[in-house]
Amino acid sequence: MKKQIATDKAPAALGPYSQAIQAGGLLFASGQVPIVPATGELAGADIETQAKQVFDNLREVLAAAGTDFGKVVKTTVFLTDLANFATVNEIYAGYFTAPYPARSCVQIAALPKGALLEVELIAEI
Repeated sequence: MKKQIATDKAPAALGPYSQAIQAGGLLFASGQVPIVPATGELAGADIETQAKQVFDNLREVLAAAGTDFGKVVKTTVFLTDLANFATVNEIYAGYFTAPYPARSCVQIAALPKGALLEVELIAEI
């Protein structure tokens, strides 16, 4: 059985999808872009500010499901410019501890609202 996870401490879904779905002991979190929940606007124009907002948003989704970054098993990072990889990697390391989740990172053409990155994840509940 699946259960929808939602919190007003992270941006609301902007379409026909859920912030996250809990199923089979796992949480599948939709990709988060760097939107400030209170304003609905991007969190700055630089990669550092945007990356921190993305991970803060994901922390809130994880908390709403009763889990945290320590139980994340897989992440996917989407960047509009792989030149930002090192900066995002450094910020990423501040949210996770060893053993680190499995991860994929890809460059994509564009993201909603002109965001520089999006991150989705899977975690244990």
